[in-house]
Amino acid sequence: MAAALGALLERNLRPTWVEVDLDALAANVRELVRLAGGSQVMAVVKADGYGHGAVEVARTALEAGARWLAVACLEEGLQLRHHRVTAPVLVLGYLPPEEARAAVDADLSCCVFADETARALAQAAARSGRRARVHVKVDTGMGRLGIRPEEAVAFVRRLKGIPALEVEGIFTHLATADEEDLSFARAQLERFLTTVMALEREQVHVPFRHAANSAALLRLPDARFNLVRPGLAVYGVSPMPGLPAVPLRPVLTWKTRVAQVKVMRPGETVGYGRTWHSRGGEVVATLPVGYADGYRRALSNRGEVLVRGRRARVAGRVSMDQVTVVLPAGVEVAAGEEVVLLGSQGEETISAWEMARAADTIPYEVLVGIGRRVPRVYLRDAGAPRIEAVMTGFAGRGEGSE
Repeated sequence: MAAALGALLERNLRPTWVEVDLDALAANVRELVRLAGGSQVMAVVKADGYGHGAVEVARTALEAGARWLAVACLEEGLQLRHHRVTAPVLVLGYLPPEEARAAVDADLSCCVFADETARALAQAAARSGRRARVHVKVDTGMGRLGIRPEEAVAFVRRLKGIPALEVEGIFTHLATADEEDLSFARAQLERFLTTVMALEREQVHVPFRHAANSAALLRLPDARFNLVRPGLAVYGVSPMPGLPAVPLRPVLTWKTRVAQVKVMRPGETVGYGRTWHSRGGEVVATLPVGYADGYRRALSNRGEVLVRGRRARVAGRVSMDQVTVVLPAGVEVAAGEEVVLLGSQGEETISAWEMARAADTIPYEVLVGIGRRVPRVYLRDAGAPRIEAVMTGFAGRGEGSE
């Protein structure tokens, strides 16, 4: 496998790339399906599948038992349809009324919280001779998109009266499910449940009810209802440190290669601003990756990479296309040698959480921030490269994140 992958990299890729383990992703989805019990799983694949590649992630998640997919915007849903992904897809974000016809024609379910969007979808559906499927978003405390709970029952009743609309679901989003104190999340769930019960009392039935993101799926069984929306957990990253052990496997490994090795002289410096000074004798390796690839400038002089299974500290400022690291004592490398930026090598691991802490951000931003020019290699069946789907490159990748 190593020889085949090496030849593949030489033929197709930059010396900086991401490997996506689809076997690990499938295992994660199967575990989340098991954890969800009788609830259906909606795999969140927005932001180009959290930087992993939305189409490959979607196909793998569906094969592993997910029944739904979620995206952030119309373009992301259209990308899936373009690649013949036919499963139910929910657009979680705002849909401008002028995009209603495209959403209906692509058979996408849409988030609604205002009459204007609902009317536009109904008109588009009527012209097409079909029904538009919608999910009503209720703002129970996130404070972003959504109708207030006290207005939701009347809103759903109005939508139910429009023949061209099918009110398929009702949902909310939890603001603090990934924080230690769950009191606000529980209060949000209570508001949502009160809304759902009020609809049932009026005999207004909405088939799907959903509130659980990854953290709520793992921590709040009451949030599961009959549909759950895991995002980060699909990709094998815990939504918060210290959760009870769940057998999730990181899906993404980010790699590069050594471009040059130098022995530094006393007083020599590295990088813009000369923020790293040599005492003399340090061996530094320059890597062809930088903040244009998503390796954050905040990792200057503090990030670490893995070289021959050992940690090497970033020396100087991360620049747009290059970063330099100080090699550990006794580690000898040559140009072309593989380096791990995110993932495991030997006995060492740099996790998304570790990189996020070093960059003062969160794992979501680390993953979705890996740039468009970084090719994705898809591995399946115990590491065999998927040659027919080697590279996403620059085209057809969505933006956003949940």
